[in-house]
Amino acid sequence: MRAHYRARGLAESDLAPDPYQQFTRWFEQAADSGLHEPNAMVVSTADAEGRPSSRTVLLKQYDERGFVFFTNYASRKGRELEANPYVSLLFPWHDIARQVIVSGTAERTGRDETAAYFRTRPHGSQLGAWASEQSVPVASREELDAVYARLADRYPEGEDIPAPPQWGGFRVRPETVEFWQGRENRLHDRLRYARTDATEAKWTVERLSP
Repeated sequence: MRAHYRARGLAESDLAPDPYQQFTRWFEQAADSGLHEPNAMVVSTADAEGRPSSRTVLLKQYDERGFVFFTNYASRKGRELEANPYVSLLFPWHDIARQVIVSGTAERTGRDETAAYFRTRPHGSQLGAWASEQSVPVASREELDAVYARLADRYPEGEDIPAPPQWGGFRVRPETVEFWQGRENRLHDRLRYARTDATEAKWTVERLSP
């Protein structure tokens, strides 16, 4: 199986001054194209021994401080990020022959920020965050459904549900952000922003060979 890319290229002169503005451009174009869940990203982590793991997670917020997703802190990714904060995010926009790859470090969001986002989730998703001990073995589907049912009885529709203490956000502060544009003959465009200052938002752009 082999796809032939013929998309318009990506030149340095096309780029926004910083990766967040450039991400916004591409994210809006991905959404306008009809791409399903353009905020879906592959989050790759590694444990203290360097053994990697990956999973698909939904991006929920981003700004000049970084990219935010939410999870159970006791999950595999949560435990790995506590031991090793280095993380990679991959947005695989295959249908428009684009990828965005973010590399950086993750830190927990504040509880106020977590609670504010949790209140925006659908009622069922709020219950699910309480019902699931993410990444922990469960005896059966029936057991998981029974836990959910008990929570639904305790917190009926319309009643406020507090954010679980073991559940919250991670903000990924990027060190590099690569924008990948598929091109003909596998001569893809790869332009990468690299942070040049640890405290200020200063970036350089470098072109990578495909």
